[in-house]
This record gives sequence, structure tokens and C-alpha cells, in this order.
Amino acid sequence: MKALVIGGGSIGSRHLLNLKSLGVDSLAVIEPDARRLLTLSQSENLLAFDMLERALEWNPDLVVIASPTHFHAEQALATARYGCPLFIEKPLSHSLEGLDILCAEVDRRNLVTMVGCNMRFHPGPAMVKRLIGEGAIGKIIAARIQTGSYLPRWRPSQDYRNSYSASSKWGGVILDCIHEIDLALWYFGPASVVAAARLPATTIGLEIDGLAEIILNHKSSVLSNLHLNFVQRDYRRACQVIGSEGTIYWDFGHRQVEVFGPDGELRESFLEPRGWQVNQMYVDELDHFLRAVQSGRPTCNPVSQGLVALQLAITAKTMPSRGVHENSGHHTGTHGVHASSR
Repeated sequence: MKALVIGGGSIGSRHLLNLKSLGVDSLAVIEPDARRLLTLSQSENLLAFDMLERALEWNPDLVVIASPTHFHAEQALATARYGCPLFIEKPLSHSLEGLDILCAEVDRRNLVTMVGCNMRFHPGPAMVKRLIGEGAIGKIIAARIQTGSYLPRWRPSQDYRNSYSASSKWGGVILDCIHEIDLALWYFGPASVVAAARLPATTIGLEIDGLAEIILNHKSSVLSNLHLNFVQRDYRRACQVIGSEGTIYWDFGHRQVEVFGPDGELRESFLEPRGWQVNQMYVDELDHFLRAVQSGRPTCNPVSQGLVALQLAITAKTMPSRGVHENSGHHTGTHGVHASSR
């Protein structure tokens, strides 16, 4: 297969290496930074293009968009019009502008698409999803999903203040940490934003949202609370799922999922596979996409579903922080995408 990766930054470089490990032997990249492109070309046998139009004339079998978020919609639409399967890094975009046109083009051409959701391929969240599906703790009542990290350490080779994450137009923790919104939809189904509160990242010299609390009301009657921040000095990722017959806990650092039963005592522990490495979830994510491209079947998170997560993120990012938002009752989620995106 021939794969084109747009963007040679940290995630683009990761995807290039992982595509090669999965047997994609014909790789090309678009990277405007000359120094970064030189590093890539020296370490990998790559074709390099300076323009998307020329790269598409190379007739790639698939395109991975790993450029800064504000380029996603334009690049995805151009690629879709060329008829190429699309993998788009999260978030799908920084706004909803033009995404109705993209979805219409994808539908018209029946393209295989996927929006980055690597946390679904982590053994911890994957086990949580399985246990929920098996009814391990009865009827799900509520959940708390959290992530906390330190933006200045995300990309050591780059000044974080110059990154797209720090941009007042397309940055902020809600868009950058959209994985937790995606997990909530994956676990519990369609949801609406009941309330959202944000704090600016002033402790690291930024005015964008650096910490957010989001409450989602799911059509399944589950109430989920999402905590997102990129201003805490340590790294933490975890979730708690409360059921009528027990509780599920997962903690990234503890490398296990725990199930507490009706008596409040620990019933089962599921350890992370021995030797499992973080990069494996990125490999598995791309493997899932490649198999979908080869079979023509939909992926687990096509553009239409990535759009739903983005709609919730933008709602949380823009709604008033004071008081509880009076919800209109309309839910956006995995079943409401066509009505909300057309």
C-alpha cells in the first residue's frame, strides 16, 4: 500500500514509523519545516512533497492527516474529493465550519474514514468497555473520567507557547484532551452537555482554557463528569464507573482495572498485559484503519462520530461557565450525527 502522511511532527512521525512496521512500504510525507523534513528523510525512506495537490497525484491508497488542527478540515475535504480513505488525528477540527461539506463528500463517495481515538485501543479503557457491555456492575448510574498533565512537557523540542495547543483560536485543553469526551460517548452513548466550567491556563502563562469540568447527560440515563487539565505537574489518567451492583476503576499509572462488587469489596483485577508499551495502542489503531481500508468496512470512529465528539467539545468550550445551562433536551451522540451535522 501507498500511504501519505500530512505533517511530520511528533504524531506524524509516530504514524510514519508505525505504518512501516505494519508493512506499508511506500511512504510519503508533506512537511513544510525543512529541518524536520531533513531529519525524517535521513531516518526513513520517504518521498517528500511540498503541496497536497502534487502528493495526491502520487495516488496514495490512504492519507493520514497529522497537521495542526486548524488545517484538518481543508486538507480532509481536498483528500476526500480525490477519493482517498482518510485517517484524521483528533480533534477533527477546531470548529464546525465546513464539516457538513466534508461529511457529505465522505458519504457521497462512501469513503473509509477514521478520527484518531487511540485510547480506545489501550487495554485499560478497552477492558472497561468490555465490563460495561457484560453488565459486570449492573445498570450504569454515573462515571467520572479524568486526565491531567503538563503542557510544557508535551513536546520537549518545541516551545509550548508557540504550539497550536496554546493558540487562542484552535487550542485549549477541551479540544486537545477530547479523548475523554470520545471515551464517554464510547462507553455510554449519545449525550448532551449539561454544564461546563473552565479556568484559563494562567499558571503556565496562557489565557486559553487550561482546566475544564464538563457534565454530560447521556440518553442511557448515565451522568458522566469529565475533568480535563494540562496545568498539573504530574500525569494522571483514570476513570470510575458506578453501577447498581458495583464499581469499576481504571488508572493509567496503576496499569490495571479493578472491579468492586455489591459488597463493596474488590472482586476482580485485570492487569495490563506484561510488557505492553504505550506505542502499541497507536499501532493497533492504525492496524484497525488499514484493515478497514482493505475490506471497505467502516472503522470504529468514522468522521461522522468524530464530529459528534467535536460538537460536544465546542459546546463545552463556548457555553457560559456560571450556573447550569438550561438544556434544550437535544442530545448529540453516536445516533444523532446526521441531524446535527447536516
